[in-house]
Amino acid sequence: MRLCRYLLLPLAALLLALPLFSFASTAVSFAVLGDAEPKPKAEFPHMAQAVADINQLTPRLNLKFVLGVGDIAHKGTLLQYEQATPVLQQLQLPFYPIMGNEEHGSTVERFLHFAKLWNSGKATINSPRYSLEFEQFALVLASPDFGRDFNDDGIAWLKQEITRLSPKPVLLVVHGAQQGVYQENADKGISHAGFVSEVISQPNLRAVISGDLHMDMPRVKHSLAINGVHYLHIPALERTKIPDESQHTAMFRVFHVQADGTVVVETYQNGTLQPKPEFQYRFQL
Repeated sequence: MRLCRYLLLPLAALLLALPLFSFASTAVSFAVLGDAEPKPKAEFPHMAQAVADINQLTPRLNLKFVLGVGDIAHKGTLLQYEQATPVLQQLQLPFYPIMGNEEHGSTVERFLHFAKLWNSGKATINSPRYSLEFEQFALVLASPDFGRDFNDDGIAWLKQEITRLSPKPVLLVVHGAQQGVYQENADKGISHAGFVSEVISQPNLRAVISGDLHMDMPRVKHSLAINGVHYLHIPALERTKIPDESQHTAMFRVFHVQADGTVVVETYQNGTLQPKPEFQYRFQL
């Protein structure tokens, strides 16, 4: 009886540590890194910890790749790109980043040059806008054309690409969502009217994944649905700005697209290898 009691204790601990869904039903899982762009120093300790955590989680979660929502290099400086590169090269998985408004402090060519270095042969990125297609869904990754916004050509590309992928459900990755989505800073975001009327309105668009706002997840509404489209904020790794800068908790998010079309979004705090249950979000493709 005593032996059975001791065996049950680690079993109970293991059950408590398991995620709240079945890995057997997971079709595609991937991690998403938020803004970095540290200042005043070009140092990336929180991004380095997130990379180490993702590498450790990869076998257990069967992660396939990592996305980046932009703003890695503050003002797009060569120093920040160079300092971020050895950190991101530690990722064992392909890394698919987009530009943010900070990268537009320099050139698209500089971003693409370093995106290739970050991947070291694991992925090829030749454009600031591209798509990743899977059996059940597709990811459309679109860097802003200037600042955090799009011009007419960018809106036309987004509409055409999402339409091309129809009826496959699309998860859209942009640096910032449109203005008005996150009430904590409703004036900041994409202002082009066509983003809502031509892009968000597409019937196969299911979610918008974005960063930009540097929001502290415990104190904001980070995941929500508006008119059937789900908005998922990716918290910044190096600095928090909203609702204020009084506290910073480095986090990243993991998306699990299951075989039945359920998408489970988990949030991991740096240095802990179990998701924070209070930040879990679910939706259907």
